[in-house]
Amino acid sequence: LMSTARINNKLIPAIRKSSRGELVAVASRKKIKAKMYARKNNIPIAFGSYEEMLSAREVDAVYISLPNCLHAEWTIKALRAGKHVLCEKPLALSADEVDAIKDACEETGNYAAEALMYRHHPQSLMIEEWITAGRIGEIQTVRGVFNFVLDNPKDYRTRAEMGGGALWDIGVYPVSYAQWLMKEPAERVFGVQHVGPTGVDVIFQGELLFSGGRFAQISCSFQSPAHTSVEVIGTKGRLLISRPFVNMGHGEKIQLFNAYGELTETETEISDLYSFEVKDLHDAVLDGKQPRVSLKDSWDNIHTICGLYRSAKTSNVVNLS
Repeated sequence: LMSTARINNKLIPAIRKSSRGELVAVASRKKIKAKMYARKNNIPIAFGSYEEMLSAREVDAVYISLPNCLHAEWTIKALRAGKHVLCEKPLALSADEVDAIKDACEETGNYAAEALMYRHHPQSLMIEEWITAGRIGEIQTVRGVFNFVLDNPKDYRTRAEMGGGALWDIGVYPVSYAQWLMKEPAERVFGVQHVGPTGVDVIFQGELLFSGGRFAQISCSFQSPAHTSVEVIGTKGRLLISRPFVNMGHGEKIQLFNAYGELTETETEISDLYSFEVKDLHDAVLDGKQPRVSLKDSWDNIHTICGLYRSAKTSNVVNLS
């Protein structure tokens, strides 16, 4: 574990649940903090710097949960130190940084994958199968929302220089979801934002235009009650997914409406949300299987998000292709 971030609490049990990997170390910028964290979480080794962990022979792969502005830098350093990488989203803050990560992977033969955990979950795989099978016809529109209240002004997500902002933090989910279902990146985007007192977007709304006159609408907010949903509208029906990104497998139901509005509900499989992305990295490292979230997926998502930010700043539609 590279850092002692709160998100680690989701990954620790997922790593320990796996039969193919072992949690052996945690690193922090302060040795005492790393030791205390290791003791609390029963982790064998504590490192007082990230560099020290990257030079350790006991470590084959790292999970990076640093602030967004450090993701690309430490992903590349880890790859060049001979480690495989699972990095929290967003993998980088520019398409050029993703290109640099791709170059490092090719130079070293190591894997790097962005931790978009929902992509691995059985609920997502089932939705993908339904759409591929034509159960709602051809997709016309995807609408995605992710909101929660962030009221801590000291949180790094409120600081522009740290890669903060609602779109980078939670908007990445509906953006990636739409492009995943559309099976291509957006061609044009238009974004509007409300910027908070710390200089980052606290509310962001975006329109994405795809080939064939297909659309996606995304919305994210640090100032609205917690809520996630995705609606997928096709030529023969629509899907309503109440929790597409978080807490999947807790009895939620996917609603499928046919062309006549008749409803069929299917309950989500109960399973750990994060175990699948851990398994995906293990399969890559041990079996040579390409990660489900490819670097091209990450490049497309980050390129689109950067385009949305450019649009919001200029009040113009931005062409991405």
